[in-house]
Amino acid sequence: MKVDVLSADGNATGKQVELNDDVFGITPNDHCIYLAVKQYRANQRQGTHKSKERSEIAGSRKKLKKQKGSGAARFGDIKNPIFRGGGRVFGPKPRDYGIKLNKKVKKLARNSALTYKAQSQNVFIIEDLKFDAPKTKKFVEILKKLELDGKKTLLVTKDIDKNVRLSMQNINRASSMNVNSLNTYDILNANALIIAESAVADIV
Repeated sequence: MKVDVLSADGNATGKQVELNDDVFGITPNDHCIYLAVKQYRANQRQGTHKSKERSEIAGSRKKLKKQKGSGAARFGDIKNPIFRGGGRVFGPKPRDYGIKLNKKVKKLARNSALTYKAQSQNVFIIEDLKFDAPKTKKFVEILKKLELDGKKTLLVTKDIDKNVRLSMQNINRASSMNVNSLNTYDILNANALIIAESAVADIV
């Protein structure tokens, strides 16, 4: 699949790049996409939730009243879960929510997501951007010329350019990513994918 290379002005440069059919032209596997997105979102969870159980509450261990003869229910110390301020029964504990996924499955999911983007014509190849200084206004103009203003946009570059990244930082719904960090979730989360010309060959 050949795609025109666009300039920062949104105009065709006359150059074309070949998109690998093994990446952008496969038969998408929706189940692998589901697993990859599930893994990504699960791995984002901190899992630091914690509540104190009976043994962790500060308080006396003394039995509050005798076992029998009061006419009321029996209970022990002040840390009893039925009392206000007592320990919590079966409360949450810190845990790791991470899910393991085979590399082949993750790669198939990523390529499936890229194929969907290519089929919907939401993949744009642009010449490598070089900014002398961070300029948010300049990048906004680029998005407008590409008719992507206001859309969720993901810029994929070969190398992380500090000035380009800072230029995008204050733009709502726009983000950038190194080609080696490209993942299924971020591809699907973006309405349009802008790939730097030099990064195309590294998407394998």
